[in-house]
Amino acid sequence: MKMTRQPLILAASLAAVLALSACGKKDESATPAPSATPPAATAPAPAPSSTAPMAMNNAPAAVTFGSVELGSTVDASNKILAGGTSFAPTDTVYASVDTSGSGNATLAAKWIYQDGQTVHEDSKTLNAMGPETTAFMISKPSGFPAGNYKVEISLNGSQVASKDFTVK
Repeated sequence: MKMTRQPLILAASLAAVLALSACGKKDESATPAPSATPPAATAPAPAPSSTAPMAMNNAPAAVTFGSVELGSTVDASNKILAGGTSFAPTDTVYASVDTSGSGNATLAAKWIYQDGQTVHEDSKTLNAMGPETTAFMISKPSGFPAGNYKVEISLNGSQVASKDFTVK
């Protein structure tokens, strides 16, 4: 009896091992079958892959500097209406900064007088979703001293542009 049980136990164990290994083979063959089936799905897969690198690029330096223009008036879109580089002492001076890309960034303007003195600093946090124009401004109702000035524009802490102007 003991002998009949041993072959029976061995046969049952062998059947269990074969069943388990067959299950593994079915999973492996099921995996290649979907892989073989998705050559059509392989085309959509690169699309998300190319979207993923864009998202990765957007995080560190997604917002890029375009240009800066100075003027005394801006429209509702922060675009310069009356451009120039020479202003009266009581004028409001605007720096209109174009950026593109998407993501978060910090845009800053530092206004400097000819002797190196900082007249004003301002920064704005962007949550961009494409091209955008941001305006910075300085004004002094009693009037700025005559002389040479400049505005330095920084994006995420790195200077990207500088514009000189005069007050006469």
